[in-house]
Amino acid sequence: MVGGSCARRLARRSRSALIAALTVLLVQTLIVWNFSTLDSGEDRESGRSGVREKRDRVAGDKAAGSDYFQRRPPQHLPPPGRGTSRHIQQPDGYYSHRPKEKSRVDSNNENSVPKDFENIDNSNFGARSQPHRQSVGATSSKQQREHLQEKAHAQQQAWRDNSQSLGRSSNEVLPVGHQPLAVGNNASYPGGQGAAGGYRHHYRASQAQQAQQAQQAQPQHRHQHPHRRQATAATLEVTYDQPPKCEISGKEAISALSRAKSKECRQQIAEVYCRHKEGQLMPEKVSRYCPMEGKANVNIQWDEDSAENFPSKPVRIAFVLVVHGRASRQFQRLFKAIYHTSHYYYIHVDQRSNYLHRQIQVLAAKYPNVRVTPWRMATIWGGASLLTMYLRSMADLLAMRDWSWDFFINLSAADYPIRTNNQLVAFLSKYRDMNFIKSHGRDNARFIRKQGLDRLFFECDTHMWRLGDRKIPEGISVDGGSDWFLLNRVFVEYVINSKDDLVTNMKRFYAYTLLPAESFFHTVLENSAHCESMVDNNLRITNWNRKLGCKCQYKHIVDWCGCSPNDFKPADFHRFQQTVRPTFFARKFEASVNQEIVNQLEAYLFGPLPQGTPALNSYWENVYDEPDGVASLSDTRLTYYHSFSRLGLARAAASLQGNPKDHSCRYFPMGHPVSVHLYFQSDQFQGYLVRHHATNLATSKLETMETWVAPKKNFKLTTPPTSTFSRLQFAEIGTEWDAKERMFRNFGGLMGPMDETVGMQKWTKGPNVTVTVVWIDPTNVIAATYDILIDASAEYTHYRPPLNQPLRPGVWSVRILHHWSPVAEMRFLIAPLAYNKRQPIQQDDTLKLHNGPAKNSYMEQSFHGLNPVLNIPVSLGYVEQAKRNAALTGPELEHWLDGLVGELWEAADVCAVGPTACPVMQACPKNPWSSLSPDPKSQVGVPRVDGRIR
Repeated sequence: MVGGSCARRLARRSRSALIAALTVLLVQTLIVWNFSTLDSGEDRESGRSGVREKRDRVAGDKAAGSDYFQRRPPQHLPPPGRGTSRHIQQPDGYYSHRPKEKSRVDSNNENSVPKDFENIDNSNFGARSQPHRQSVGATSSKQQREHLQEKAHAQQQAWRDNSQSLGRSSNEVLPVGHQPLAVGNNASYPGGQGAAGGYRHHYRASQAQQAQQAQQAQPQHRHQHPHRRQATAATLEVTYDQPPKCEISGKEAISALSRAKSKECRQQIAEVYCRHKEGQLMPEKVSRYCPMEGKANVNIQWDEDSAENFPSKPVRIAFVLVVHGRASRQFQRLFKAIYHTSHYYYIHVDQRSNYLHRQIQVLAAKYPNVRVTPWRMATIWGGASLLTMYLRSMADLLAMRDWSWDFFINLSAADYPIRTNNQLVAFLSKYRDMNFIKSHGRDNARFIRKQGLDRLFFECDTHMWRLGDRKIPEGISVDGGSDWFLLNRVFVEYVINSKDDLVTNMKRFYAYTLLPAESFFHTVLENSAHCESMVDNNLRITNWNRKLGCKCQYKHIVDWCGCSPNDFKPADFHRFQQTVRPTFFARKFEASVNQEIVNQLEAYLFGPLPQGTPALNSYWENVYDEPDGVASLSDTRLTYYHSFSRLGLARAAASLQGNPKDHSCRYFPMGHPVSVHLYFQSDQFQGYLVRHHATNLATSKLETMETWVAPKKNFKLTTPPTSTFSRLQFAEIGTEWDAKERMFRNFGGLMGPMDETVGMQKWTKGPNVTVTVVWIDPTNVIAATYDILIDASAEYTHYRPPLNQPLRPGVWSVRILHHWSPVAEMRFLIAPLAYNKRQPIQQDDTLKLHNGPAKNSYMEQSFHGLNPVLNIPVSLGYVEQAKRNAALTGPELEHWLDGLVGELWEAADVCAVGPTACPVMQACPKNPWSSLSPDPKSQVGVPRVDGRIR
């Protein structure tokens, strides 16, 4: 009897164990969501052909079978679903927006759109052949205005639902219920292409969700987030000061009207559209004055040794420097390299770059041949405002009677010379009657299509809106290429002052053109009486890597797709010495990405700086300055900067070695930060430098200090790595992923509850492998888990899981597993916000922002069943503590915040900006890390006898 009872208990336990195992198996195998849209950016807007999709899909199926399913994971974890197919996805940047061709070291081609434009749908509105079903009546009645709103919204909704080439980030993933899912049949997610690995999600779906998936008639856009699904349901208000003067029937114009933010912009869009529809906007025919057929082909040669024989009558150059951003030290290095007392420097600072404008105004005051434009414009990429800025600068220079110049050269802060000033002057003096401008050099009709010259654009609200089609004027040859050029004064005077048919009509035409600066000067020059002075070389070398640079990264400001050059690195230095054609400038350079290449170039041109020169390998870049006002900061950054300053005060107090009676190094924080800098050493990010005020408790006097906070190491590989898996080099979580430079622009990963986080992994080359990535929140809730199939040649993978917000504040962890064995783990911080709209946060807002997502669910599926399998304990205490923390405000919130920040950051040092009562605190100029320490390489001085300052 006793034996029978034991047997029954053992049988019940066996059944329970079996049921538990089958339940976990069901979690993994019930439905498999194949993630095939890894955020490489390579396939954004590219509209892959069906042949390529089928090819990659088949390849993915083979890899899935050979790499993953033939290897059995540990018995304690259920294997992934076997019914899924995978794409073998290519390394980051594998697919180029251009055909394969032989690379040219000295290529000066700087077209800003992909070469295989025909394969890219640059429309935001679906196929161009789709009939225009929406119309907007030209009447002022309330009823017809409501009709306009409904139709515009309907057009935008259709555009969002149907377009396969929207300018959205391709790491946004289809939520459950928005696409029929394949269950055990090797069908894959339609249309998805990635860069370095196929993603598959593990999830559980209810029967209702499955039914909804099966009945879904029209799939939603595959990039839509779960928490954004209702966003398009909001009513769009389209109002005008004056009703449109015509019927607005074009889908592009209707979409632009529905998306424009301001009433003024909508009014302007409607007026431009109607004027164009009535034939009042574009010229139909333009006069050509060039006496020759075709394009001039002037053969110029350059012998570097000829620079030793300096011309008796050297040319004088007007440098127009078009700058934006906050990299003032990099700008000063460029200025030092090109400065000479014989030339002139006219500087335009973007209207949104007030810090840089203040810095440059101080610099300009030191030199009589340097001036800053008294006007400023917000020049966006591809915008008509860029051409307007150039034309206005040219007019200003011609009006300056005290500046006698021969050539106009435009440069940005990302440029740097690769030849000396004397060499440039000697060359231009030899060819003083020439104009140097780089043409696309290929089929003209194709260039017009891919450049969008046959489309009507209009700029307002700092956006280039596409409004419809237009015809190229007859009678002229439209040309274009790079928007970096060297033009002689005679031609500049013609462009600014001429009232002839060509110049007048081209200014009209290019006022409504995308990327006008890349075509206006080319077209006017080629069709004017000055056409024989055209040299097809802009004397620049540009670092084009179209595999990485053509990512349609400007979709948020233009209704088109474009490319951008990459930054030079030290490995590129040989390219500056091996150019076949004459080149005098190179771009792009970014000291925050790599400063060493600038150091190499500077030493090559001017000789190395003296031995022992401080800060040779240091770089500082301002990210906040007090005159900007705290309104320029996000609540997340303001929260972090305050916490960083308190860490510095705690470090200062710790220097007293615990003496409770000594208050000379104890402080009370006062006010907002004064300034914040990024700090780099040998091209490695070292942390933030926060300058802040505090009251000394011993003297009651206000002091200013600078705190250096350095990130702690938050990534670790399993020690030792297994012999079968050693490809992973590094992994990181952050925001502002730059797919072109393959780095996070949010240095240090300052993230809050409403940020969309991206996971990045860096790999060495090797055999195909599959890894599992698991995201775990501070309460041990598994927020997301997915598989990545890493191609043999992959270098980077990155992916943004569509997590519901707000993210729970605290220290998160991400685990990377190979065959379910730990490979690596990283930690990152989601900081609780101490500020809301730049004011101390109130409890109502903390409860909304700090309690995690609704129902504690980061996705529509739950991964709770994986906690015991992955040995991640579930603790009710963690959850209860998180709820208590979510209600904190004031000093209690700051104490919690500082504890969290202290887990991933440390106050490396603190220094005094001015007088201090703390005897152990050094003056900032004496600390080599401080932003106030000497930086000779970036400091400008008085010109020497030879006219140079470098």
